[in-house]
This record gives sequence, C-alpha cells and structure tokens, in this order.
Amino acid sequence: MKNGALLCITDRIIVLPVLRRMVRKTADGLELLGTENISPKEGHLFLTNHRDIVLDSSWLTLLLREKWNIRPYIGIGNNLFGKWWIEPFVRFNRCFVVIRDGNPKDRITHATILGQYIRNRISERHSVWLAEREGRSKDGNDLCQPAVLKMLTMGEDNLLDAIKALNICPVSISYEFDPCDYLKAREMQLKRDNPEWKKSKEDDLLSMRTGIYGKKGHVVFHLTPSINTWIDEHIDSLRQMPRNNQLAAIAQRIDFQIHSNYHIFERNESFDRYLRQQIDKISVPDKDNDFLLEQMKNMYLNPVINYEKSHLSGEL
Repeated sequence: MKNGALLCITDRIIVLPVLRRMVRKTADGLELLGTENISPKEGHLFLTNHRDIVLDSSWLTLLLREKWNIRPYIGIGNNLFGKWWIEPFVRFNRCFVVIRDGNPKDRITHATILGQYIRNRISERHSVWLAEREGRSKDGNDLCQPAVLKMLTMGEDNLLDAIKALNICPVSISYEFDPCDYLKAREMQLKRDNPEWKKSKEDDLLSMRTGIYGKKGHVVFHLTPSINTWIDEHIDSLRQMPRNNQLAAIAQRIDFQIHSNYHIFERNESFDRYLRQQIDKISVPDKDNDFLLEQMKNMYLNPVINYEKSHLSGEL
C-alpha cells in the first residue's frame, strides 16, 4: 500500500474520530457558516485570525472535509518543530513550513519560494490555510499583518495580480471561551513587570495542552468571499497607490471581512464569575488582580468593538 493511501486511511480511522470526539468533549458546538461563499472546485487561501495553535487549522480542515472533502495545505512556523504533537498534526493537515528566522537574504529567499509554492497549489485547485499574523493575538484585537501579504508576494512585480492569484478568502474564527485566556493574562503581567521575560518551553506546552483540552463553549468558523471581487471594484484607486499602501489597504479589507463576520456571544453575570474563576488559576509574583481582570475583559471585548466598527463603516 502506498504511503498516501495509508495516511488517508489513518486519517479516517484515527485522526478524524479523535477530532470529532474532541469537539464533543471540549465544545458546545462547532459550526461552519458562509459555505455559500466558497466554490469547492477552486483553490483558496484561507487566511484566518489566530486563536489556537493546533485547533484553528485542524478544526477548519475537519469542517471542510466533512462539507466538501476539501483538505487544505497548512502553513506552520518552523519554530513549532520538535513539539510532541507535530508528527500527527503535520500528517493530518498536510503541512508545509514557513521559515521565519535566518538573515535578511535567507528570509527573502524563503518568502519567494513560499509565495510561489502557495500560488502553485491554488492554481492546481488545492486550498491552503495560513494565519493572518505571526503568533496568536493576545488581546483579541485581530489585525492582518501587511508583512504576511508581503511575504506571500515576494518576487512578484505586479502585487495586485499576485494577490488575486492567491484567491484569499478570509475566515473569521470565534470562540465563546478561550481556554488560554488566563495564561495570556498571566503572560501580560509578567511582561509588564519584566520586559525581558520570555515564555519557556514548559509555558508553550501548557498553552497547547490547555488550548486543546480546555472548554471552549460554542465555536464558529465563518467563511467569507474572496477579496478578488473587492480588488476588481477598487482596481483603479489601488493601482495609483505605492506598493506598501496597496498592502495596507488589502490588509484592512481582510480585517473588515473577518471583523464583520465574528459571532458575538451573549455575556451576563455568569460571564463575570467565569472571568474571576479563571483569574483564580493564575499564579504569578505580586499578582495584580485588577490588571489581570482588565486584560481578560479586553480579550473578549475587542472582537465586539471591531465587529461594531465594521458594521458602522457602511461597507457591508
């Protein structure tokens, strides 16, 4: 039996049931919205906000496979290699490596190869997943980094044509509860008190375990349309901009599509109790409860603020 067939059988018999069981045990529901915005016959670059190191791509892959049998390729940072979970994760998600270190010349070379590889995958009607930024948003203020778009189009003379070839479909991810919220708040205080503080390998492993096994409430993935239509509608004004301004405008459009499609959860007094219970889990020198509570509230408030701003902008 060929390796590809063996991996496919392993996925269906082992990996997919494990992910479905994880949904049942750690979430009150996993939902896929916006399916009318995607054509299963095309390749897409699913660019998402970033909530969980493992589950963002794994759960989106699960949903896409169950709906259309789409199995996207997944970009992961080379900093993740060496972790205990990497082998099954790489196999299930058909991962490729995004190299983020090295000297400037090496980074340009890696970015050029990466952009060419992704455009090639999409031109062959395969889909790809990437996060819109390097690292997860700690405060819930999800913003696409123009540097990611720059990396994807490195070496291309015509930026707009290169972006359109990627067929970027932003995906909005909403968690009712972030299991790592208290760990993020703890990290914020530690960095506030000591700007030189850095996460240890043990901290990384705890974040991954907590993200995988912690309770998440309801989780929603919302697929939004390709930004190519927006580019075509604004092509004249975009062509008049310098390249960096084009990148910034496209990043803002991606932000708009993600923000306007958040799922907003109802919060009441029980949510306040939840936040305080999470704070009780934090162990840190000179624990600042007021600061920690403020940071945790901001994590959940910022998506609501961005959602409301996007709907007030009149672009819907």
